[in-house]
Amino acid sequence: MKYAYAYVLDSMADWELGFVIAELNSGQYFKNQGSRIPVKTVGASKHPITTKGGMKILPDLTVDEMSHETSAILLLPGADHWIEPEHAAIVEKAKQLLEAGGIVAAICGATTALANSGLLDNRLHTSNSLEYLSMFCPAYKGAACYKDEKIVTDRNLITTSAAGGLLFAREVIARLDLFHHETLEAWFNYFNTGDSKYFYTMMETLQGVKR
Repeated sequence: MKYAYAYVLDSMADWELGFVIAELNSGQYFKNQGSRIPVKTVGASKHPITTKGGMKILPDLTVDEMSHETSAILLLPGADHWIEPEHAAIVEKAKQLLEAGGIVAAICGATTALANSGLLDNRLHTSNSLEYLSMFCPAYKGAACYKDEKIVTDRNLITTSAAGGLLFAREVIARLDLFHHETLEAWFNYFNTGDSKYFYTMMETLQGVKR
């Protein structure tokens, strides 16, 4: 069984992972009927964390309980407390996953943790802005690899800004090859525009799949 590991920490921006974890965990629009990628929350400890929205989350497991073999993807959300030393373990785990060919996806503040650790020095990436990384990441040396784009994928690392939650989800779903292309485009267009025609288009793309 492969899992989507979602790191959780105090002050995490709960909305940033909303789209992606809902689709991975439910599998509702997967091209392979009945399949899903269960989401497991990972914490620095088993103590509950409080999100920016005030929600309490009790982590399913700790960082040292993760395994590369069972990781479909590691999701790293934005938060105000990435600078805390207790989060160094998940950054090291991200490094190990990347070196082993695993997929890591970081959004907003999580990119600062990767930048400070040197993981962005030689990979194309984006964030909230180059100035943002330069301001909050004293060890950052990856400015030459920064792309002023909404979302960037370099090999097996996905990065985006605080405003990129929907793009983040689309890129993860595409990278894991979970939806038919037509389904994914209609899904994205519906949530991006709110136009109901895309919802019906999405439903039509699923008619050929026995559900």
